[in-house]
Amino acid sequence: MNQVDHLKDDTAGDNDDLADSREEMSDSNVVTLVNNNNNVGRRKAVSPGAGEHPLQYNYTFWYFRRTPSRPANSQSYEQSIRQIGTVASVEQFWKFYSHLVRPGDLTGHSDFHLFKEGIKPMWEDEANKNGGKWIIRLRKGLASRFWENIILAMLGEQFMVGEEICGVVVSVRFQEDILSIWNKTANDQVTTSRIRDTLRRILNLPPNTIMEYKTHNDSLKDNSSFRNTKMTL
Repeated sequence: MNQVDHLKDDTAGDNDDLADSREEMSDSNVVTLVNNNNNVGRRKAVSPGAGEHPLQYNYTFWYFRRTPSRPANSQSYEQSIRQIGTVASVEQFWKFYSHLVRPGDLTGHSDFHLFKEGIKPMWEDEANKNGGKWIIRLRKGLASRFWENIILAMLGEQFMVGEEICGVVVSVRFQEDILSIWNKTANDQVTTSRIRDTLRRILNLPPNTIMEYKTHNDSLKDNSSFRNTKMTL
């Protein structure tokens, strides 16, 4: 058991106290949380507090919501994506995470991102441009549980691929939800295969689950993260 899982029970009381208010939060509340934390994130660096358990890397939460009728492009995306806040320890993560709306409670076209600090969740970012992502398309109702499992695995360094992992994304859509994990080097087949196999294990995926890998270069070509990929779960 890694330290992220170990401290989940220790913070369960705090999470329970916030459960009722979390259930009442809507997409507009997410944006309020984003705006309130953006200024804090720009003013000072985040570091573990006294007695806290540091994460191997600092991680930043991002939120994006798009009106489907508006055409998407990299400039509008960069202007619309909101940095919610950064965490540096296990305790900071659980305190922050307990305030966030769960993906299953979001509506419309919304994304949550959790990326290493300093990496923007954009294909063009220096850390991402030569990489890609594994994609799992989910039927409605599974996103919240799968999202929590994948971020705990990432924070707990379960993928065992060095610095290859950039971040993870959950994308809420009208008829399905999509989970993806981004890595730095798309042409490193040993690493991408290890990420795939670890995903199967931590998410307990059925053996026949279809997982598709798409390079960010291909996403730039067709201006889509998930076009031409198939429904899997």
